[in-house]
Amino acid sequence: MIQLTDTAVTKVNEILNMQEPKPAGLRIAVVGGGCSGFSYSMAFENQPNMLDKTYRFGELKVFVDQASMLYLDGAEVDYVETLEGSGFKFNNPHVKSTCGCGSSFNA
Repeated sequence: MIQLTDTAVTKVNEILNMQEPKPAGLRIAVVGGGCSGFSYSMAFENQPNMLDKTYRFGELKVFVDQASMLYLDGAEVDYVETLEGSGFKFNNPHVKSTCGCGSSFNA
């Protein structure tokens, strides 16, 4: 199961509510690429795919495809604000190494 912190849910809902028309939920996926082999993808979706796993965090629906679930099971998504910037941070127990940019990982 994937987890979102309360801070991440609040930020996603804030962005989601600015969209017109309002999407059905958020898709979180692992895609090939990046300097370490995989990277995370987050995008709004109008409807889930047939084989997606749907998670609910209050009113927020999060869709994860089966292939991505292999890499995201047990992961936590947070939203952080630091002096260097702000953004979503993945804490994933399956990651064996990351690249210098922090956006790509190897599992």
